[in-house]
Amino acid sequence: MVDEEFSHLDEDGHVHMVDVGGKDTTDREATAEAHVVMDPSTRDRLFAGDLPKGDALAVARVAGIMAAKRTAELIPLCHPIAITAVSIDVRPAGHGASVRATVSTRDRTGVEMEAMTAASVAALTVYDMIKGVERGAHIADVRLVAKSGGRSGEWIR
Repeated sequence: MVDEEFSHLDEDGHVHMVDVGGKDTTDREATAEAHVVMDPSTRDRLFAGDLPKGDALAVARVAGIMAAKRTAELIPLCHPIAITAVSIDVRPAGHGASVRATVSTRDRTGVEMEAMTAASVAALTVYDMIKGVERGAHIADVRLVAKSGGRSGEWIR
């Protein structure tokens, strides 16, 4: 019997993709965040739209959306799912920027990995857009914030 704690292992302990065919199709949503830590002067330039590479916030939003849609190609055991919505929000926060990604679907499996991938790639894109101004910036605290739907219901950090 497969241990519920390790659902991606079969009876012999080999990695496999979980069969979600018998699960109910339900509305599911997940929100994740990442932080890009940078100097206040860089943060001010980012949110003023004053960077050599252009509109970093728009590029980061598009990158996050694209990343959510490609998660199954990046994370080996993720199922391709029908994403119904993705929102990416980048805001000033303390020593840098907070990137928040919310992903929704009506499917048989959740979108936690899609939300975390979207937040991560949007944060990486912010870094790419500011690195000409500040190479010492870094990404921190990539994490799931909340999820809803499916068998396990609602979870909030």
